[in-house]
Amino acid sequence: MCADCGCSITTEHTHQHSHDGSHEHQKAHAHLHDNPQLNDAQTISVIQKILDKNDHEAEHNREHLNSHNVLGINLMSSPGSGKTTLLEHLADVSNFKFGVIEGDLETNRDADRLKAKGIEAHQIQTGSACHLDAFMVHKALHHIDLDKIDVCFVENVGNLVCPASYDVGTHLNIVLVSVPEGEDKIAKYPVMFRQADLVLFTKTDLLPYFDYDLEKEKESARKLKPNVDILEVNIKDEQSIKDVASWIEFKRKMR
Repeated sequence: MCADCGCSITTEHTHQHSHDGSHEHQKAHAHLHDNPQLNDAQTISVIQKILDKNDHEAEHNREHLNSHNVLGINLMSSPGSGKTTLLEHLADVSNFKFGVIEGDLETNRDADRLKAKGIEAHQIQTGSACHLDAFMVHKALHHIDLDKIDVCFVENVGNLVCPASYDVGTHLNIVLVSVPEGEDKIAKYPVMFRQADLVLFTKTDLLPYFDYDLEKEKESARKLKPNVDILEVNIKDEQSIKDVASWIEFKRKMR
């Protein structure tokens, strides 16, 4: 998690909000940054404080979504697995309306792609932070008209490590893993896949060109979380996109 990669101690990873909790959250990051000689116990204490503040804010985000009867879905994966492409194609086949909070280190490219499809999207540029957190999402929610959508996707920063450790305040987690990434991603990054409500195997049309045992990877996912739902996605196969839309619609109606 962030204690290992260092993103929680960057000066860029701070959050400007008007509520009291955010100031303490920012102070905790600053304390780590300004005190590199903290011992392990002190570091763990500060990181736990950051996570506790984040979890409190995440619950606030869920309450905010609930008040508008909006289902929140966190999309997580490594870069290039097809998160934005999936959303573009969902817009063509889904019966529900959705908006997207986009997370990337730099540029507005993904948000611009979605807006070109008529999807309401707000871009978060994290700078050097390798994940979104609940405070970033809280601020972004104020830029999405929740009264006009049924589902709000949070497209997290492409990363199979840190996003799994930060609750952003959604109701469900979808984790994508693409065929070109190769086998063992699930075994190597178990924390991410233990958080998944749905695992999407993407770019399955490329299976003939890769040494990739899809059934073995599905088995790896179910070893980590026996009840996880699994779907295969190929953007050339519209039915596979419809299957994802149906899964989301089912979860929305079950709330």
